[in-house]
Amino acid sequence: MMEDMQTVAPKDVPEGAHLIDVREQSEWDAGHAPTAQHLPASTLLQNLDQLPETDDDLYIVCRTGGRSFQVTQWLNANGFEAINVGGGMDEWFESGLPIEADGDGEAFIL
Repeated sequence: MMEDMQTVAPKDVPEGAHLIDVREQSEWDAGHAPTAQHLPASTLLQNLDQLPETDDDLYIVCRTGGRSFQVTQWLNANGFEAINVGGGMDEWFESGLPIEADGDGEAFIL
């Protein structure tokens, strides 16, 4: 499966794509893509029903790309169409892509 796994840079995630952020709550609260769905990797198996029901690709993002790589690998092995967002939210932020925070304060990446 690994040879079939796609990875894209944050700037190459298509507009309107189903973006799933698998970071933990504190990371999400600090700053995330405005259109992302939050589904922490640590709770993924218990919350598979929260993944969108779609034939479209799921783009999986974390902080630097490690957790999203593992989640993408697992999703693809279990019948989903998932693409890893390489470089994660660190690269997303560095690329100047939009970020919003939950709560008070300015968005930043942990």
